[in-house]
Amino acid sequence: MKIATLQDELGAFYRRSGFGDVIGTRPRTVRVYTGCLLVPMPNIEARRRFLKYHDLHHLVTGYSIGRIGEGEVSAWELGTGSFFVSPALGLMNLIALSTGLVLDRRRMWKAFRLGCNSRNLYSAATRADVDSGRWADLPALRHALVKSREPTLPVALRAVEFFIYAALAMLIHAAIAIPALITRFVTDILLGHSIFEAVKPKKRGDLY
Repeated sequence: MKIATLQDELGAFYRRSGFGDVIGTRPRTVRVYTGCLLVPMPNIEARRRFLKYHDLHHLVTGYSIGRIGEGEVSAWELGTGSFFVSPALGLMNLIALSTGLVLDRRRMWKAFRLGCNSRNLYSAATRADVDSGRWADLPALRHALVKSREPTLPVALRAVEFFIYAALAMLIHAAIAIPALITRFVTDILLGHSIFEAVKPKKRGDLY
């Protein structure tokens, strides 16, 4: 029986998620969760560069692409030190973390703690290793990343770090969500909806 390669796993992941068959590509703009809102944002170059490896993080950790799952993988990446690889990458993590904190902060903390003794794929050398086929399959990659290092700082200090990330995430959340919420409210009123309909949250089925 043939063992699925990382490329096979990524292809299957994209098809399951409705992303299509082309690995690592997305439109020029993306709709990003900020609390209960989906806000269109530019699909910046940094996001495109790291996207494939972010998706592999979903596969090795098992976190979903729902709102909570995206928050978890972002908390995990922050725990692994993603902010120190690229500030733009850290910013994207904080945006997703803000939604996760609103929905289930305990799961965000748990994912961050797991990241503290794990490794990410974001350094240039590690990305090159992935692309050259260093890890033949998903179990090998998971073994190399998840729980693959001893924590370097006491839990109390990592808790302070998480609190700082959480505070920054909620500031970003407010900066994005409040203008978007006002825009949606005004648009709904102009379209003839009642105030109750305008403020009523839109139900979604992709929480997890």
